[in-house]
Amino acid sequence: MNKIGTGIFLLALIVMACNGKIEPKEQKKTKQPTPMDLATILDTIWQNEQIPIRKRDSAFHASGDESEAYKKYQALYKRNHKVNEQKIAEILKDGWPDYEEIGEQGNLTICNVIQHSSPEIRLGYLTLMRQATKNKRLSPWLLARTEDRIATDRGELQVYGGQIKYYPKTKTFDVWPIVDPENVDKRRAEIGLEPMTQYLKNRRFPLEWNLDDQIKRTAEFESTTGKKQ
Repeated sequence: MNKIGTGIFLLALIVMACNGKIEPKEQKKTKQPTPMDLATILDTIWQNEQIPIRKRDSAFHASGDESEAYKKYQALYKRNHKVNEQKIAEILKDGWPDYEEIGEQGNLTICNVIQHSSPEIRLGYLTLMRQATKNKRLSPWLLARTEDRIATDRGELQVYGGQIKYYPKTKTFDVWPIVDPENVDKRRAEIGLEPMTQYLKNRRFPLEWNLDDQIKRTAEFESTTGKKQ
């Protein structure tokens, strides 16, 4: 091939290269969780949150809070909860998920993590939870449980009786005092909860409901704290 032919050939190659399309690299897009993904994430959160709690509580009832088993599972629970708290914050940053996406179990998982968080975090989610209940995304009983927890945080009477506290003086668990305990079962029924007797009987560590005792405890609480509701 002569010099002219070689030049033409090289020029053709250059033109072809210039005209060739160079495909840009695809930028990785943040994948939005599908309902199935979200359900799976929440199931993992539930397991990581609840399993250490159950083992910790079993160790407490068997050997007390100074046992190595109790300390082991309490430490594991705290580590897991910190991660779970961040995951729930990410899930809720754009609002409460649709009920159809996560179901009752998903809602229970979210609310349990919130229940186990600090009083400030619980209070911070309260408006969102109330709106989610209004929009049929969250069951009223889960909102009620959080409202009861916030009331006990503030040292006030709870409304629905869902909060159980450990009393170091007697070394026993018991229901935190309730406003108008005579009508607590009526209030519970209005939001789909079972009566107190059944609720306490079905707990992992059952308690006995005694209305007369609870009336006395509420009266004593009000007279001691000066707080009524």
